[in-house]
Amino acid sequence: MKIQDIMSTKVESILPTATLRRAAEIMSNLEIGSLPIISDEGELLGIITDRDISCFAIAMGHDPKSTEVQKIMTKEVFTCRENEDVNDAATLMEDKHIRRLTVMNQSNSVVGFLSVDDLAHCSHDLAGAVLEAATPMH
Repeated sequence: MKIQDIMSTKVESILPTATLRRAAEIMSNLEIGSLPIISDEGELLGIITDRDISCFAIAMGHDPKSTEVQKIMTKEVFTCRENEDVNDAATLMEDKHIRRLTVMNQSNSVVGFLSVDDLAHCSHDLAGAVLEAATPMH
């Protein structure tokens, strides 16, 4: 099965100079948990998640009204291609201990996300392995 068959295509992006508050508003309105950070030229610069905002930025005292997303975004974004096999993406997610991948097309544009929830729709085993690898040990 290909990634394009199960990925989420509901993608909204944000500029690096947008505020944390704006990012949180977009995520809340669209009921999504992450936003790719895209330059004016369309280049993927990073990613910000709802967890980044709540657990890191706010907990560290960053003002969500004035702090730009580029200050706390994750710059190392793991990606996959829409025409790749789902098993390969799941292996990458396990290896990197992450719950989602940004999906790119052949033109290097963001076209979607592949999450552990998406994996669960096609394979409970794949989703379980990714969740086990991505869950922090306490």
